[in-house]
Amino acid sequence: MNKVTSTTIKISPQSLKRGVVVMAAEEYERLQTRAIPTYYLTGKKALELDKLVEDGLREHRAGKTIKARSLKEALKVYERRHGRN
Repeated sequence: MNKVTSTTIKISPQSLKRGVVVMAAEEYERLQTRAIPTYYLTGKKALELDKLVEDGLREHRAGKTIKARSLKEALKVYERRHGRN
């Protein structure tokens, strides 16, 4: 059996409100390897995606985006706004 020693850890009040998890490093590494991987785009596809995001943010700032709880609800709102059946 492993010997357990007491250690004091300082945790900010904000972190306490959100929640804190303590786990073994091996378990954390295992969870990290199962996480969704990060992909980095380069070249033409990266530029196309950057433009798409830029356009979307511009529309959002202009108030042209739709707030909805689901894709189905968003499509209904879009159809009402644009008169499509």
